[in-house]
Amino acid sequence: MRDAVGNVSSVLVLGGASEIATETVRRLIAQRCRTVTLAVRSPAKVADLLEEYRSAGATATAIAFDGAATATHADVIGRAFGDAGDIDVVLSAFGQLGSQAELDDDPTAAAELVNVNFAGQVSALTACAAEMRRQGHGTIVVISSVAGERVRKDNAVYGATKAGLDGFAQALGDRLVGTGVDVVIVRPGFVHTAMTEGLTPAPFSTTPDRVADDIVEGIRRKSAIVWSPAILRWLFTVMRHLPRPVWRIVSNR
Repeated sequence: MRDAVGNVSSVLVLGGASEIATETVRRLIAQRCRTVTLAVRSPAKVADLLEEYRSAGATATAIAFDGAATATHADVIGRAFGDAGDIDVVLSAFGQLGSQAELDDDPTAAAELVNVNFAGQVSALTACAAEMRRQGHGTIVVISSVAGERVRKDNAVYGATKAGLDGFAQALGDRLVGTGVDVVIVRPGFVHTAMTEGLTPAPFSTTPDRVADDIVEGIRRKSAIVWSPAILRWLFTVMRHLPRPVWRIVSNR
């Protein structure tokens, strides 16, 4: 349960090695979060993060989690909730970017990316929602993207998965009204991370620490949608309504 002043006491991160997730957890620990569970493909690879979190005063553990292995999600997430006893926040930050140029010639790889980014998220979020309904409270934070607001040709597969994820997360939030469980959807713009290294930054690009600041504030406010940076809300209010011939020109720059 959150503490007496509303600070998050426990967090489960799906995709715990994500740079955005890492910065978010650091901020939560600074605000007295004391239980951290990282769900990652290779727990051994986050040993340094676990030690950092423990040194900062949290109880931190890692569990094996594969976003593509949807048949395992209910069991893995159920055990995570059982071991923690109570989880205030689930931060779902796993996914892949992929290269559209490579995916154009590899239908199998395109389908695998969709399986992780969309099917895997739907499976994991459904399991988390069920656990949080049972405990009667919690916040699910979903890392979406402005790429899903209007899908560009140069990231067609990735953008389509984010569009699907964003739509599912909105509907999940609607389904959970009245249960004590909130859904916060985070829509970052271009974020400077290892995953985007070498790509040309889009306008209003940002960094993991700035996105983390916005996430923590969104959790505090129980915001339905968090744009990061905030100016993207107004930019995409225009962008999503551009005629397609105009959009093709604008999105190709």
